[in-house]
Amino acid sequence: MKKLALFFLLSTYYSVSMFAQGFGAISQAGTGGAANNIKSTSGEVYFQQNAATRPQTPKATSFDFNTQSFQSLTNDWLPAAPSGIPKYWKSKYTVTEKRLNGGNGVPVFELPILDSVPAGPGPGQTKPGKFIDATIGKGVGEKEVKKSLRGQDVSEDNMDSIKQNQNNVKTPLPYEYLRKDHWLFSEFIWREIDTREKFNQHFVYEGEDNSGDQRFISILLNSIKNDSIWAFSPTDGADRFTTRLSYNEIADKLNGPKDTLFKPVKDANQIVTRIDTVLYYDSKTGIKLDSIYSFRIKEQWVFDKETSRMHVRVLGICPIASVDQIVYQGGVALKKKLDNNIDSTISKPQDLFWVYYPDLRHILVNKNVYNPKTIADHTDWDKIFLSRRYIGRIVKTSFDNPKNLDLKDLITNPLFRLLEGENIKNRILNYEQGLWSY
Repeated sequence: MKKLALFFLLSTYYSVSMFAQGFGAISQAGTGGAANNIKSTSGEVYFQQNAATRPQTPKATSFDFNTQSFQSLTNDWLPAAPSGIPKYWKSKYTVTEKRLNGGNGVPVFELPILDSVPAGPGPGQTKPGKFIDATIGKGVGEKEVKKSLRGQDVSEDNMDSIKQNQNNVKTPLPYEYLRKDHWLFSEFIWREIDTREKFNQHFVYEGEDNSGDQRFISILLNSIKNDSIWAFSPTDGADRFTTRLSYNEIADKLNGPKDTLFKPVKDANQIVTRIDTVLYYDSKTGIKLDSIYSFRIKEQWVFDKETSRMHVRVLGICPIASVDQIVYQGGVALKKKLDNNIDSTISKPQDLFWVYYPDLRHILVNKNVYNPKTIADHTDWDKIFLSRRYIGRIVKTSFDNPKNLDLKDLITNPLFRLLEGENIKNRILNYEQGLWSY
């Protein structure tokens, strides 16, 4: 009887163990086996056109793992490198199956990079190429202006080389104190200065002196780069100066993206001995200084009852660039034209950055302004803004504007918009004059 009971216990233990092992194997096959069978691959596709600028990143609706082919791949892109083109663009891709044994997936492409066909006497015979950074000192507004080693004019201080080399730094005139409790009226005004107008042409004077390039946009850029003036984003908070913008971010916007170029170096026998890599600015999508001819000014008008007069203070300055619209044809970036028969591009204004004017005063007071009538007038830029010696059309006001909209959003007709700006100017003038009794 004992032997029978022992046999029954051993049989039961063996059956349970085998069942547990079988269940564990099934569970392992159900969890880990499926993941190991999902296919994934990577590779490159090549742009078949000879393009100097970077084409758009390719796209494809799906990739077939069985035929190793794409479906609806962007035109002019193929998995094989082009023939007869020494430098071509390529894009790496990775793709994973959507589901187990599905046989297809959606490829993800990287930004195209420039590559070249190997040149020279053959593999292993060319020397390693050099890396050349052609962006140093070549950016927009980065021109170095040398100082004169002698006097710039016949004045006594300039003709004396010792006095001429002394650093005579001026300080701005302090603002008159305005106590907020004495404000009887206050309003914010935004206006745009068009430097193409004759009265504003001193903003774009292309002369040079010991203080550097005298164009106003160059003064702003050099102040941000060399004098630690803060620039602020034109989108986040805009004219409230909420998000700081670094000089490198501004430079990338002006100069265009950095790109690489492969430059073959040949010997006396016209045989390629090495291929240098040159880093340069792709100015195709950059912004030229000549296209920055507008400036948006934010002013605050305050009537102070203690002094019984209207005070105007500039709070911020924003340069505006006229940017050409880019279209892509065959993956190549081209400037959008007004008409097929007219060599003129379509452009739109683009705010570059904001600068808080009170931070800038100690720099502007040491920058002379060009006077087309006589150079004896040593007016500095701070005096220009204090005396408001510029013409600008009003584009926005804080008065009776609950939705904080520009005039262009309120009035579609440009002529009526210009007249509304004149009405705002006259309203402020009449308010000041209406406070007096005769």
